[in-house]
Amino acid sequence: MSDNDQAVVLYVMTHGVDEPKRCATPFYLAAAAAAMDADVSIYFTMNGPTLLQRGVGRRIGPKGERGEKLDHFIGQALDCGVKLLVCQPSLDLNDLALDDLIEGVRMIGGAAFNDMAIEADTVISF
Repeated sequence: MSDNDQAVVLYVMTHGVDEPKRCATPFYLAAAAAAMDADVSIYFTMNGPTLLQRGVGRRIGPKGERGEKLDHFIGQALDCGVKLLVCQPSLDLNDLALDDLIEGVRMIGGAAFNDMAIEADTVISF
């Protein structure tokens, strides 16, 4: 637990737009954890940053009329205070810049990620 007895949960998202069925769950779980008063972050690495591109969330969702688009889950997570963090080399890997991403995303380096992982009560990878 953190100094203020608040659980710290770190999600790591490695999948991107190429795996649409894997996209919403980390945002959903992160929002639920934040609603339970946890300090929650999602770190986007490998292909994960592609999910944070402007406009992508409106396109990714279930087939047909059932369910919500990715934007819904991203919005829930942000509304609950989930921090969205992105890996710089993964931006380069996907030919993206921080300006290509939705508002509220913060870039951190590998050392900062490792510190967060070491300090987290739980690390969950997708």
